[in-house]
Amino acid sequence: MNIGAATVAIVSLAAKLAAAPPEVGELLFHESFEDTAWASRGWYDGPHMEIVEDSDAPHGDRVNLWHWPHAGATGPSGGSARLHLPPLEDVTMSFFLRVSDNWLWTGRPYHPHMFSLLTDVDWEYVGPAYTHLTTYAEVVNGVPRLALQDGRNVDTSHVEADLTAETEARAIAGCNGDADGHGEGDCYRSGDNWVNGKVWESGRVYLRAEAGLHDQRNWHQIHARFRLNSVGDGVTRRDGKLQMWFDGELIIDVQDAVLRTSMHPGMKFNQFLMGPHYGPGVPHPQSMWIDDLKIWASPASPTAVRAASWGQAKVPPPGP
Repeated sequence: MNIGAATVAIVSLAAKLAAAPPEVGELLFHESFEDTAWASRGWYDGPHMEIVEDSDAPHGDRVNLWHWPHAGATGPSGGSARLHLPPLEDVTMSFFLRVSDNWLWTGRPYHPHMFSLLTDVDWEYVGPAYTHLTTYAEVVNGVPRLALQDGRNVDTSHVEADLTAETEARAIAGCNGDADGHGEGDCYRSGDNWVNGKVWESGRVYLRAEAGLHDQRNWHQIHARFRLNSVGDGVTRRDGKLQMWFDGELIIDVQDAVLRTSMHPGMKFNQFLMGPHYGPGVPHPQSMWIDDLKIWASPASPTAVRAASWGQAKVPPPGP
């Protein structure tokens, strides 16, 4: 018996049957990359994703290909694309991914970027690195992680000062103190702007270049949940949620995060960004495949208004 082949088959099946996270509400969007009618499903900002056939696709027969064509490339074929979402405070996304046999990570504590949520405080084409809030769900050096940036909120007159007890007009992801007890985050200049970043990691490598349960060449499912913390009467509460599941296993569970202050009491998530970016440049041509992308309101939002164009024009499979 070919033990290696049997292991691959079992792992692949396990990935496809990955358990759902709790508290998932209405399915807002389902993209299985079966055709290129992107605009009909709500994609905007130049969607030209590349799809290829895959007999092992988690859903359907085709998947999304991100191919970095040469050494030094930062963006892959297919590029980025965005979706409008109804205004929500609590969003869960899921997707499957795998990488090529020769895939190498950056070896640095950042990149590649993969999927983000943005808010209605910024305009619909805002660059994700400098906003009032950007969330990231990604894998860096084989380690799944969640991250936040809110550089546009930085009080540039008091950079590196702890403003958490002084004012609500401050950043939560770095440069103005530790907003939630999870660390001060990064703070650095990028051109004329102060940029920040705060990261929560799974704590160990889940995607590896070796056969077995965590073989990065096989399909794996990731769920990521972001819930804005509550604010009111000029008070920021530490009750935001950041959660991540890998093949059904809860690997990040933060129940006391701060994603906004009462400076933005009406902030809502209203945009999804598929934004692959390998900042240092790939060491050689390499690829990543994505499939079965889903976005939920979590839990179901009474304010959600679902557009007729959202989602793949097919009946989604049962379960997440």
